Amino acid sequence: MADSDLEEIRARRLAELQQQYGEQDPNARKEQEAAQKRKEDMINSILTQVLDQNARARLNSIALVKPEKAKMVEMMLIQMAQTGQLPGRIGEDQLKGLLEKVSMQTQRKTKINFDRRRVMDSDDDDY
Repeated sequence: MADSDLEEIRARRLAELQQQYGEQDPNARKEQEAAQKRKEDMINSILTQVLDQNARARLNSIALVKPEKAKMVEMMLIQMAQTGQLPGRIGEDQLKGLLEKVSMQTQRKTKINFDRRRVMDSDDDDY
């Protein structure tokens, strides 16, 4: 095999591996990053219009501690804004109410079952 043939095989194999593992060319990656930035900017602009300053500060502080809960509230607010369910700007008290609703929905009930041994196990025999 000549060196050119070997280089061609290596290039094809590298392209196959990149395609297999989802590695993309730099242009596609830049386009995805730009689309993600546009989406974040849109979310931030909607939240700025919907929330007052105190509510926005509270939502940002919640996002630091529980990002998944903050995302759920953000998506709920955006959906409500897009469907016209919001009468005006939301204050901190109304945001607390939404947070309580989200907390109730995501709270898991813990149930503990004690399964006692059913074999002849007596505590008196331990001594």
